[in-house]
Amino acid sequence: MSPTSGKKGSESGTARLLGAGTSGILELFTFHPVDTVAKRLMSNTDKIFGNGQAMGQSLGKLNQVIFRDAATKPTLTKYISLFPGLGYAAGYKVAQRIYKFGGQPVVRDYLERHHGQSFTRAFGDRNGKAMLHATAGSLIGIGEVALLPLDVLKIKRQTNPEAFRGRGLFRIVADEGMALYRGAGWTVMRNAPGSFALFGGSAFVKEFAFGLEDYNKATFVQNFFASIGGAVASLTVSAPMDVIKTRIQARSFDNPESGMTILRRMVQQEGFGSFFKGLTPKILVVGPKLVFGFTLAQWFIPMFDRIIKGNKSEQ
Repeated sequence: MSPTSGKKGSESGTARLLGAGTSGILELFTFHPVDTVAKRLMSNTDKIFGNGQAMGQSLGKLNQVIFRDAATKPTLTKYISLFPGLGYAAGYKVAQRIYKFGGQPVVRDYLERHHGQSFTRAFGDRNGKAMLHATAGSLIGIGEVALLPLDVLKIKRQTNPEAFRGRGLFRIVADEGMALYRGAGWTVMRNAPGSFALFGGSAFVKEFAFGLEDYNKATFVQNFFASIGGAVASLTVSAPMDVIKTRIQARSFDNPESGMTILRRMVQQEGFGSFFKGLTPKILVVGPKLVFGFTLAQWFIPMFDRIIKGNKSEQ
């Protein structure tokens, strides 16, 4: 039996596009405020708790870090302040989910056709199938760097809006050019293991916890638990690179800083624990976002595929 065992044919490209795109849109409007909170916590270099601070003082500092200029405003204004850069976020999130969740099956199909037996010989039958899914995820994660400018603009809107100085999208692109790809190397180092863990963890749960031969046959609940396994693994593995990447992208356009400079300062001033700064909030609040999007994508893609094939068979 090979990694393709139990595979009853690939989903159509239209189903992958619709499923991944729908997932991205729903995830955006549900979790964008949560993403803003996580990015602001990761880009913050001061200690919020500890250093002999009273709890009230620490909570006040946390409020300032999260809500910025809206820290003293009414609750509704605070909430609205967590939607900066929504346009950039919409472009990035939908494109990223279509690329990642819709593109991984394309790479997976290629690997199954041309290298499926190699994975079986190297890792065994069941492990080979999970490793193939993980490898496809890692490869698609590396290519995700092409979308980096949209991610940069989204994060700057969330963490450093002064960097825009009233400029619109096209003016920023004209002014900054390839500077929008600053931190690309760190992004690749984050995405490759992170995507490997995301898709590999999900496949591992489907294979060994649920014993599924055809992953597309997973129920919504099975996809949900598989997504939890993949998301926790991905967030943990990619955390150090994600902190560095976020700090690079949060800097002003005219005051850039290299990843190595940030890394050295983190080690010297904040300690090794700083590489996992924001990990707990990410698992608690960003983790559900990834679980939400990944579960819906894994559920929507086969669903749209069945609808499309059903309509064709009726014609």
